[in-house]
Amino acid sequence: HQLYKALLSVFPGTHVMEGSGRMLVTAVGINSQTGIIFTLLGAGEGEEEKKDKKGKQQDGAVENNQNKAKKQDGAVAMEMQPLKSAEGGEVEEKEKKKANVPKKEKSVLQGKLTKLAVQIGKAGLVMSAITVIILLLYFVIETFVVERRVWHPECTPVYVQYFVKFFIIGVTVLVVAVPEGLPLAVTISLAYSVKKMMKDNNLVRHLDACETMGNATAICSDKTGTLTTNRMTVVQAYIGDQRFHEIPDPSQVNAKTLEVLVSAIAVNSAYTSKIMPPDTEGSLPKQVGNKTECALLGFVLDLKRDYATVREQIPEEMLYKVYTFNSVRKSMSTVVRLPDGSFRLYSKGASEIVLKKCAFILDAGGEPRSFRPRDRDEMVKKVIEPMACDGLRTICIAFRDLSANPEPDWDNEAEIVTELTCIAVVGIEDPVRPEVPEAIRKCQRAGITVRMVTGDNINTARAIAAKCGIIQPGDDFLCLEGKDFNRRIRNEKGEIEQERIDKIWPKLRVLARSSPTDKHTLVKGIIDSTVMEQRQVVAVTGDGTNDGPALKKADVGFAMGIAGTDVAKEASDIILTDDNFSSIVKAVMWGRNVYDSISKFLQFQLTVNVVAVIVAFTGACITQDSPLKAVQMLWVNLIMDTFASLALATEPPTESLLLRKPYGRNNPLISRTMMKNISGHAVYQLTVIFTLLFAGEKIFNIDNGRKTPLHSPPSEHYTIIFNTFVLMQLFNEINARKIHGERNVFDGIFSNPIFCSIVLGTFAVQVVIVQFGGKPFSCAPLNVEQWLWCLFVGVGELLWGQPCCVFLDRVHTSPPPYPQCLFTGPQVIATVPTSHLKCLKEAGHGPGADDILDEELAEDEEEIDHAERELRRGQILWFRGLNRIQTQVQFSTDLPQQVYFFPPCHKAAPVLNPKYFFCFCSVPRYYSIL
Repeated sequence: HQLYKALLSVFPGTHVMEGSGRMLVTAVGINSQTGIIFTLLGAGEGEEEKKDKKGKQQDGAVENNQNKAKKQDGAVAMEMQPLKSAEGGEVEEKEKKKANVPKKEKSVLQGKLTKLAVQIGKAGLVMSAITVIILLLYFVIETFVVERRVWHPECTPVYVQYFVKFFIIGVTVLVVAVPEGLPLAVTISLAYSVKKMMKDNNLVRHLDACETMGNATAICSDKTGTLTTNRMTVVQAYIGDQRFHEIPDPSQVNAKTLEVLVSAIAVNSAYTSKIMPPDTEGSLPKQVGNKTECALLGFVLDLKRDYATVREQIPEEMLYKVYTFNSVRKSMSTVVRLPDGSFRLYSKGASEIVLKKCAFILDAGGEPRSFRPRDRDEMVKKVIEPMACDGLRTICIAFRDLSANPEPDWDNEAEIVTELTCIAVVGIEDPVRPEVPEAIRKCQRAGITVRMVTGDNINTARAIAAKCGIIQPGDDFLCLEGKDFNRRIRNEKGEIEQERIDKIWPKLRVLARSSPTDKHTLVKGIIDSTVMEQRQVVAVTGDGTNDGPALKKADVGFAMGIAGTDVAKEASDIILTDDNFSSIVKAVMWGRNVYDSISKFLQFQLTVNVVAVIVAFTGACITQDSPLKAVQMLWVNLIMDTFASLALATEPPTESLLLRKPYGRNNPLISRTMMKNISGHAVYQLTVIFTLLFAGEKIFNIDNGRKTPLHSPPSEHYTIIFNTFVLMQLFNEINARKIHGERNVFDGIFSNPIFCSIVLGTFAVQVVIVQFGGKPFSCAPLNVEQWLWCLFVGVGELLWGQPCCVFLDRVHTSPPPYPQCLFTGPQVIATVPTSHLKCLKEAGHGPGADDILDEELAEDEEEIDHAERELRRGQILWFRGLNRIQTQVQFSTDLPQQVYFFPPCHKAAPVLNPKYFFCFCSVPRYYSIL
């Protein structure tokens, strides 16, 4: 009895298809079914914390509720009482608070950057400490041992100044070595990408999802609305004994048949279903209402007829009888009274259902002829089955004329909807978005496996998957239905086994007739699998409330911005504002671009770090002074941190990012190719700097700047070293744009105006510092010849690392015009094969198991327990919903029996007339009784 009343409830987003009555709102907010799901997804944590902070009065209310729960049946009591742990005991208050704040797992890039930054920081600290110690020992030994000087009290200020100078040099080395610009580069790159992704219809809710998507190895996508247009369209038709593989021209259809067909579609459809003009010029018309009926209405428009004219002649009020569509009938029928007083019944529905009720069919001349069972079997073989193999949904449209004398018994539906005359059979499909096949090909080229998870039947799903390119003829793949999938992954006890999932998911491409639970099971199985060398990074699309757990479980959850529910959007990481699969491919591009931008910045910064630290350390140990002064090093640090991060982190993505496989969770952040570039450029810069340091005064015929007194004026010698060093970094910044061994470093440079502006702006500021910086920057003005030599050495960075191509002007006389590479300069670093440099090691690996502290292990155990508790909550979610309905039904029985009902409509179909309709909604809203 309680279950019977529960089934009479009305939930938000549903439609009352038959009958009339008033609805009583019994639950809103967090007490509604939507609210319960939000709470289980973690949306209600803040409210729970507020409740915990309330006083004794609130606690007393909770105790009263628990006492009431004990008086109710076991199921209701289970809802009110706290969740049980795996051992059967109650969850303690402390554990519940921990569970409410689940540990946030670091993304792939965050884990690698954290470990790399710690390693660089430790190395910089050691180098700075060694630098200070060597400077102090060198000064003390040379002053008080070799020169045998005595520490006089009046000389103490001078010695202290030397010690402070040494300390400043050590701090400078530390500041240059520590990559404090790394978090800035990550933030800039992510923020820039998120802003640009909005233009590509990706609304990012969680920043780390952006770069995680760049490592995606699998995408589990919905079909309707994501791979397809979500616009049901008639693409084939069988009219007048002729099958049309495309929409026929009106002249190809008999006029009498066409008139009956248009009337049957226009009248025998919900009048709320209609085709509206497009919002913007050039876009498709809007479909409002039932998608299948909109497809039929669109078919009428394609036949150059107007259904609105028919509806104006026969308004909805004149419909004499309507047998609405339901899962039992699988058809819809409408009766209208003709001008002569007789009746005409129009019927449409699943072809296999309606054809069994047909005794006649309209021939090519528009006249009915006999339609025997043998004819029906032949039509199934030659028309229905071929359409189904093409992935089409077949709808049969029929009619019957009924006499008014005597008037038929409209309650006897079986006698009314029979001996029909078939007008036409149409094939309807939800067309694949034109851009989807190419997008899926890009994903497959990029090493990403695309799987379709849909609720459609297996034939339709397989046909759509073939059109999209998810499955290819000759490939080794699996297409399963939900029941077969569950049968294969469960043991005799009905428990899911990971080993069984591991045998299925690598080949699985289509999962049809699947439930949201099947999607969650598949996603969890792929993520937890260890059959591959690297852990899979899974992205999932979803639009329904029940997709929330799968979206939450996935590494990146995509919710549909148009068709998605609020719960799905809340559980997602990225919202597709156009519900289009191609937007996911753009998210992959931006994610990989973020990863590459950070790698570019690291390649540039580590080159500067290595050179600056070695120069400061070696120069300090040999000359008791750093060739690069503290203020100069800070300017260099500003260049390589703030400006470089802004320049390299704003590189736009290119299609070439989709031509390689994902990096993977365990692959290093700094590859051997990058290490080769860092080492090669460091060798070039160190050679130039040390040559200028120890022979610069002879090359430029200037005064020696080494071992000058403490407060001596700036020298041209050290200014040339500083200027050359900065210019080499500027040109090396251009080299850093390519990290995979590409030779043309200028490719696409003008597509990033931020990069060009920063390089030119830095050069202009450098000119001002050198020429006018004076003593604050320890710089002496340089002449034109010295500037040209500094520029020449800086440009040498490009010749050292990458080709220098000179392009001829376009030759207009010989089509097609093309640029021709005339000269390739010394490709020193780019030419050396990375495979020959066995000594180079990769860096920036993700944190390994040994790096996890005991405390983190304990937190992981708590996280596992929390996940298990969340799973148990999901399992009893529907029990709780049912229990709430039961409680509210019991409450409603105590209300006065004074609920008003609309009188039943004249000639309405017989329906169950309940006493109450209960509506669970999250916000107050109005409902239409159809």
